[in-house]
Amino acid sequence: MSKESAKSRSCPYLDTINRSVLDFDFEKLCSVSLSRINVYACLVCGKYFQGRGPSTHAYTHSVHAGHHVFLQLESLEFFCLPDNYRVVDSALDDILFVLQPRFSHQDIKELDKTEKLSIALDGTRYLPGIVGLNNIKANDYCNVILQALSGVAPLRDYMLRDENYRDIKRPPGDNMFLIVQRFGELLRKLWNPRHFKAHVSPHEMLQAVVLCSKKRFQITNQGDPVDFLSWFLNSLHIALNGTNKDSSSVIYKTFRGRMRVYSKKLFPTDPEHQPKVYDPAEYEVKEEKMPFMYLTVDLPSQPLFRDDQRENIIPQVPLSVIMAKFNGIQEKEYKTYKDNTLKRFEIIKLPKYLILYMKRFTRNTFFTEKNPTIVNFPIRNVDFGDVLALEARKANPENVYDLVANIVHEGEPNKGTYRCHVLHRGSGKWYELQDLHVTEILPQMITLSESYVQIWQRTSAPFKDVIKGKTNIKDTTIAPTAGEDAGEKVQFDEDNNAVPDEKSSSLPKDEVEKSVEMTEDGKEAFEEQVFSVESHEVVAPASGEGLKGEKGLKRKLEED
Repeated sequence: MSKESAKSRSCPYLDTINRSVLDFDFEKLCSVSLSRINVYACLVCGKYFQGRGPSTHAYTHSVHAGHHVFLQLESLEFFCLPDNYRVVDSALDDILFVLQPRFSHQDIKELDKTEKLSIALDGTRYLPGIVGLNNIKANDYCNVILQALSGVAPLRDYMLRDENYRDIKRPPGDNMFLIVQRFGELLRKLWNPRHFKAHVSPHEMLQAVVLCSKKRFQITNQGDPVDFLSWFLNSLHIALNGTNKDSSSVIYKTFRGRMRVYSKKLFPTDPEHQPKVYDPAEYEVKEEKMPFMYLTVDLPSQPLFRDDQRENIIPQVPLSVIMAKFNGIQEKEYKTYKDNTLKRFEIIKLPKYLILYMKRFTRNTFFTEKNPTIVNFPIRNVDFGDVLALEARKANPENVYDLVANIVHEGEPNKGTYRCHVLHRGSGKWYELQDLHVTEILPQMITLSESYVQIWQRTSAPFKDVIKGKTNIKDTTIAPTAGEDAGEKVQFDEDNNAVPDEKSSSLPKDEVEKSVEMTEDGKEAFEEQVFSVESHEVVAPASGEGLKGEKGLKRKLEED
């Protein structure tokens, strides 16, 4: 060993290593034979070659190109070719850390506390966790989901240490565990504070997605982030040997909630479809409890008419209005080819991280239509307890959530692009990520975007001032609407009404607090095995529920 160390210290080729060309994000296969066995990386040109013995591709490359220092990508050992001796030098540790970043428990605890900028090899400054992902061709729909999930602390902390899952055994021939391995590697690269470059390529992750999904999700074809999110979370849960119990995997512990569904079959009004034998039990209200991984919010229909200036109206709606679907009171009709069913949804358990899917696209036989409705919501201290059942609200009084990720669609339905807004907890700043582009964004701008998927994190109760025995929430920031300035404050009096102001319209306090709630369409309730609530299209809101100015947006939710 001492001889090897002596040789390594006197190795004359270490100064030929070119760190600027090293890129370990791509699939580890030989650039000549395409073999995945015994692959070495040339540290001078960055290419991958197989073997190191005579007549191997790595040996031939070292002789022809004069490149001598190689890294074995599995054993993480350095070798000098063609002399074929091992190189041991602490100056190479930074290369090993880029290839396989390691995080201690203390490092993970500090991730959400520090706002220190890291400096890449080329001098670029970046925040660990706020790193762009390369768009190979049309994989931005995958990138936004991966970037949003990287900010979910329980999932991130679990995946950063491969000791948590590397001993999991899967049945022979099952390749789903590859998803877990690649996702863990990607998160470690995203949160690496010692990168050579300030961006990451998800090539290996996406190759695993294409393989495990049997080409359902492609790198070259645009897809739906919600479809990918559903499949991805379910695949992670299965690969981690998860069961139907809420505590069986980190996925269920983090994202799984429960709801109560009341359904009532409607008697057909058409005589041709009326049954010959009437069974009263068939048309009674049925109650069913089921889990969910995300909630689908139905947006109001677009206005059919233009305004006075002959311009299209961009409707706006508070989140509390569309979240009323889950208060256990509002009913919606679902249609199939032969039956009509009236359903009510009531949340009985909210997860630690709540995912909202805003259903913007309506597909029919001919085309796909996009709903441009803007959803108004605050980004902090949102009480989702108003959609909980009464008994669940008493058992879990703290149901305040903060927004941590917001995925936005921009452009036409089938040709648009996706970008992601992510909160950096250490600095408290918001950043917009669109593939490789990372820019800081004002929180007020987030509420003006066409949100598609949101991730909310449960936090402690909001700040409250207790004066003369009464609890008032003060200085509640609401999303700006037409005619209002961003970040405008609304004050409430003791009667729970907004104090009038010259520049702002009054909103009841309960509407502001309810401006953040959850919604789940039966069709989209995610899990492919047990989670499907309903697979039918939702009937458009009844007349009177459409948007007709600010007054039309105000609706009080009844409580038991």
